[in-house]
Formats: sequence, structure tokens, C-alpha cells
Amino acid sequence: MIPTPYLLFLGDAPDQLAAKVAQGIKDWRPENAVGQFRLPGCGADVGIDDLTLQEAWDAGARTVVIGVANRGGIISQSWKDVLIEALGMGFDLASGLHNLLRDENDLVAAARVAGQTLHDVRIPSVAYPIANGLKRTGKRCLAVGTDCSAGKMYTGLAMDGEMRKRGMKSTFRPTGQTGILITGGGVPLDAVVADFMAGAVEYLTPDNDEDHWDHIEGQGSLFHASYSGVTMALVHGGQPDALVLAHEPTRTHMRGLPTYSLPTLEALRDLSLQVARVVNPDVKVIGISVNTQHLSEDEANACLKEIEDRMGLPTVDPFRHGADRLVDALVAL
Repeated sequence: MIPTPYLLFLGDAPDQLAAKVAQGIKDWRPENAVGQFRLPGCGADVGIDDLTLQEAWDAGARTVVIGVANRGGIISQSWKDVLIEALGMGFDLASGLHNLLRDENDLVAAARVAGQTLHDVRIPSVAYPIANGLKRTGKRCLAVGTDCSAGKMYTGLAMDGEMRKRGMKSTFRPTGQTGILITGGGVPLDAVVADFMAGAVEYLTPDNDEDHWDHIEGQGSLFHASYSGVTMALVHGGQPDALVLAHEPTRTHMRGLPTYSLPTLEALRDLSLQVARVVNPDVKVIGISVNTQHLSEDEANACLKEIEDRMGLPTVDPFRHGADRLVDALVAL
């Protein structure tokens, strides 16, 4: 178990999206986030107190969590002085980056001297099987996006929370570093060997009661040239009964790919259904989740109405306005 609460390390994150790990922990487990630590020039702010290491320790923090998800998942040399100092003060370190803490000799040495633990959450802990494609009992919902970092995890967490509030059977199934840090378990899917990714999703979402819903954390996008493979594994391994389309309406291009424009929601709907019907011919698109964080309330409402009128599906920002209409659509299946 990773000791809580956390000091969220934002380092020199260039923008808000780069700090999505820290933002997710702050939004969904605020009781575990005592403050943030930012280096000079950091372009992100998750809206909690900026604390020094000593202030964070005095406030009860016991783990420094690297809250940055940079392209390639690299531990920057510019972070090392702070991370080594934190270990020396008695903090553990936790990270979900591809570049593992345990592979950084200076961090390993500092942790050994201080008697602290390095927690790499992006290491598969199970020998996952190859997917067999067999139908499982229970029901599954997956958010698929027009892009990366479009609100797929927030959609699943919000829908799971609404269903639990109603007394329904529901489980959020994390597949990425932020979801794992929020819930304490899951599958770090993009660190699983490719042949076993779909099998890992089958493992994560086993047979269940017929009225139980698994909300599988979405990743990547079928349209993203860098990360489409992990999305395909989620679709085929998850065998979703329901799909939610996730969209961020202010993007001018795909995340990290400035020469690629976003697909339309219509294109996302059609391709996602085609791919998902390979493993579940009865799959349905039940709604649309729009990340309106960069829109005013009036702009958000206008955007949601335009999309709903155009697509003919319940369209909400589940974090801003609640996930009740999406859950209603699941109930109606």
C-alpha cells in the first residue's frame, strides 16, 4: 500500500494536461492531496496549496506522487534534487511513468539510505493470459474518445459513483496510472506486452452478476496514431455492452500530434461500433461525455445542446453536471 496522504509533484509540467495524474487525484481523492509542489516555470496548477517539502511533511503527507504524465513518461533530471531531498526527509516516492523509479540508480541509492520505498504503479503484477474472446456474465461500459485525455476516466468514475449512490451494483476498473493511484488497484494496460493486453482487460473484468456493471477506464483513441493500440485492446478485451463517446470540444488537434485533426463524433461512433461488434454484436452507444472545463457555463450548455441535438444521444459533462442521464441510459438498455 502507498502511504497517504500525498504531496502532488507537478515539477516543470508545461501545461495543465501534463499534470493530469495530479489533477485526477485532487478531483477524486481530495482527502489524499495535502498540497502541490511546483518547480519554477511550471505551467500547471491543480488548485491546491503550494507547499515546501517541510510544509507538506508537517501537514501529514507521507508520499510524494509524481503527478506528471509527460510524453514518453520520462523522469526528468531537473526533478532529481527535490525527489532525493524528499526521500531523505522520510517520504516515499510513487510514480506511474514508463521510466521507472527503480531504474534510476540515484533514486534507488537515496531510498536505500533513507529506508524509504519507491512505488512504481506502472508495473504489471500478474501474468495475464492471452484473450480468449469468450462471453462473460455481467455488463460492461467503456468510454472511447476522440482524443487522449478527453475525460474517459472521469466519465467512468462519475458513472460508477452515480450508480453506487443509487444502490446499483457497479465497479470502476482502472487501466492507467491515475486510476490506479486513485483506487489502489487495476491494470497498467499500456505497460502490458501487446499480445496480453486484451487478456489483461478480460482478467480485470471477470464474470459477475447479471445486473452488475463494470466501468472500464478508457485509454487513448482509435484515431490517435500513437496510442490506438491500447484502445483496441480495451474494446476487444472489455467486450463492452455500452459505449460512451468522450470529447473535448476546444482541441485544435490531437494531443501531441499537431498535424492530426480530431475526428467527428459521428466518425468515432461508427468506427467504435464496428470494432466493438467484433466481440459483442449487441453493443450500443448510450451517450456522450463532453469535457467542458475550458468553457463558461453558458458556452458549455450551448455546446452540450448542439451535440445532443445533432447526435440524438444524452450529452452531458458528468464531472460538471453529474452522470445521472448517462446512468439512466444504461438502465434503459
